[in-house]
Amino acid sequence: MNKETIAVGLDIGTTKIVAMIGRKNEYGKLEILGVGKSKSLGVHRGVVNNITQTIQSIQQAIIEAENDSDYKINDVVVGIAGQHIRSIQHSDYISRPNAEEVIGEADIDMLINQVHKLAMLPGEEIIHVLPQEFKIDGQAEIKEPIGMYGGRLEASFHVVVGQAASIRNLGRCVKSGGLELSGLTLEPLASADAVLSQEEKEAGVAIIDIGGGTTDLAIFKDGIIRHTAVIPFGGNVITEDIKEGCSIIEKQAELLKMRFGSAWPGENKDNEIVSIPGLRGREPKEISLKNLSKIIHARVVEIIEQVYAEIKIYGHEDPKRKLIAGIVLTGGGAQLKHIKQLVEYITGMDTRIGFPNEHLAGGSDEELSSPMYATAVGLVMNSIRNNTRSATPIVELKKEVPVQNTDIEIEDSFKEADSEPEVNESKNAETTEEKIKKSFFDKYIEKIKEFLDNAE
Repeated sequence: MNKETIAVGLDIGTTKIVAMIGRKNEYGKLEILGVGKSKSLGVHRGVVNNITQTIQSIQQAIIEAENDSDYKINDVVVGIAGQHIRSIQHSDYISRPNAEEVIGEADIDMLINQVHKLAMLPGEEIIHVLPQEFKIDGQAEIKEPIGMYGGRLEASFHVVVGQAASIRNLGRCVKSGGLELSGLTLEPLASADAVLSQEEKEAGVAIIDIGGGTTDLAIFKDGIIRHTAVIPFGGNVITEDIKEGCSIIEKQAELLKMRFGSAWPGENKDNEIVSIPGLRGREPKEISLKNLSKIIHARVVEIIEQVYAEIKIYGHEDPKRKLIAGIVLTGGGAQLKHIKQLVEYITGMDTRIGFPNEHLAGGSDEELSSPMYATAVGLVMNSIRNNTRSATPIVELKKEVPVQNTDIEIEDSFKEADSEPEVNESKNAETTEEKIKKSFFDKYIEKIKEFLDNAE
C-alpha cells in the first residue's frame, strides 16, 4: 500500500485551472480522489501573461483538491497548449558502423539526439519528439526496431515545438505554487488519452478540443500521432462576440451562451426572446435567440473551418490517409448545442462528442464525465503511467516524526519517486515509443528544473 501510485494532473487553461488527484482501482479504472477548480486569472490563449495571478489560481485549485481528497500534493503533470505551439514532420537517419550487431536503445537515442539538433526559430524549443515509423536498410513500416539487424536506421518523427519562455513561465508558476513539475504533456495528447479508443486511433481520427482560449487538434492514424495544431480561438471569442453583438456584460454573455446558445441558427424561431436584467437602474434588455445563435454560428464556423484546413494539410483527402473514425469533439466548447451537427455539415465527416467516462471508475461524480474535464483526466492517466507518488495521505504525514527531518524525508521521497520509473522500466516490457518519451521527458524536466533553480 505504501508504494501505491497516486497521480495528480494540473490543467492550466484559459478559463479554468483544474487539479485532479486519482489512482487506478483493482479493475484498472481511474478512481478520482479529489478535484479542485479555480477561475484562471493570468492566462491568455493558453499562455501565462501574469505570473502572480496564475500562481494564486493554481494554489486555489490545489488547496481545493487537497481538501476534497485528504491528500497532500507534492508534484504534478502539467498540460501545455497555447498559440505558440506548432508541429513539424521530420525524417532522419544514422549509419551504423556494424550491421552485424542488433539495433539497441543506444542507436535509437543517437537518432533522437540528432533530431534535437534541428535548427529552430529564435526562442523556440523542441517539446515532444514522437517517433512514427522506422526504416531499416530500406525496409519500411517497422514499429519496433530494437533487436533487428541493419546498417542504416531511418525514422520519421512528429516534432512538437513551442516557445521556451512560455514553457519556463509555466514551470515558474508551478514551482512558485509550492509544487514540483513531474511531467509535461501536450494537451491534445492528454485529451486523446482520455476520450479515444485504440480502434479509433488505428482507423484514423481527429480529436478537436475546444477550450476557452484555444482549440487543439491531434490526428491519429494506424495508432500513431500524425499531426497536431493549436488554433488561437476558443469559447472565449464566442462569448466576446455575444458581448459586443448584444451590448451586454461578459458574465451575462457567458450565461446566455451556455443556457440558450446554439450553433445552428435555423433551430430558433423569430419570436423567441430572452430578457436580460439591465445594469443599475436601466431597463432590461430583450435579446432574440435567433440573433444569438447567428452570432455563435458565425464564430464556430470560423473555428471549425480553420481546424478543417489543418486536417486537409495532414492529407485527409488522400485515400491512404483517410480518417475512417472521423472527428471526436471534446473540451468545454463541445457542450454547445448542435455543434456536432454543424461540424458534420462543414467537414462531411462522422462526428461524436468525446466523454472521459469510459476510463473512470463506477460511482464517479457525474460532473467529471463532462468533456470539459477530458484534459485533466488524460493528465492523471499520464501521471499514472509514470508510476509517480504525487500525493501523500494527510493522515500519513501527521504520523511522520521527528519534525526536524521533514525536509530530508521529502527530498528522499522525491528521489524515490524519480528513481521508481527506472525500476519499473526493467520489469515492464515497454515499446520503443514509450521509452523515447520517458527518456526525453526526464531530460527536458531536468533542464527546466535546472533553469528555474539558476533563475532564483
